[in-house]
Amino acid sequence: MHGTSHQEDLGLFQTIEERHSVRKYEADYKMPEEDLTAILEAAALAPSSWNLQHWRFLVIEDAKKKEELLPIAYNQKQVVESCVTIAVLGDVEANKEAENVYGEAVEKGFMTEQIKDTLVSQINRAYEKDPAYPRELALTNASLAAMQLMLAAKAKGYDTCPMGGFNEEAFIKAFNIPDRFTPVMLITLGKAAIPAHRSSRKPLEELTIKNSF
Repeated sequence: MHGTSHQEDLGLFQTIEERHSVRKYEADYKMPEEDLTAILEAAALAPSSWNLQHWRFLVIEDAKKKEELLPIAYNQKQVVESCVTIAVLGDVEANKEAENVYGEAVEKGFMTEQIKDTLVSQINRAYEKDPAYPRELALTNASLAAMQLMLAAKAKGYDTCPMGGFNEEAFIKAFNIPDRFTPVMLITLGKAAIPAHRSSRKPLEELTIKNSF
């Protein structure tokens, strides 16, 4: 049993180590729908504040929509050459999901009605207290799902690239994004045409502080 667990650990760490941002894709590769579904399902298992699941995945795979996205993404060819571009959106009104999320938990016997009502009340108060808070939570939690999506893609043999370089206002208009959602990033997903450029990383001792500055 211990040996199996060790092998699984190695697999995860290998996936993390092998994931690099790819900008050149095989333009004619067709991704099986079941692979895309499996990747999105894995992304949706990411943790989130109060389990509100602040993410939505806008999957852009139609050729015409890709061409429409191209100038919005400052003509970065990867958005038309990759199999799909996934726009990760953050829910700035995720508190509206609390009643359903916790109602289901009550139905399954995971919590009492009283605890549910208390939690829903706490969440709504937190969202109403600070105008900046809903957007901060949307960005943070959707980013957790985005990272999980990229690792799941790599584990399935695909490559990705997270993109912050796009005209957010134009994207919202062109793709009819409701006010409830804020674009967090675009992620291209497909088969690499050429290997990704390796990038250096800072030594861990420069990045790690123990206990306090």
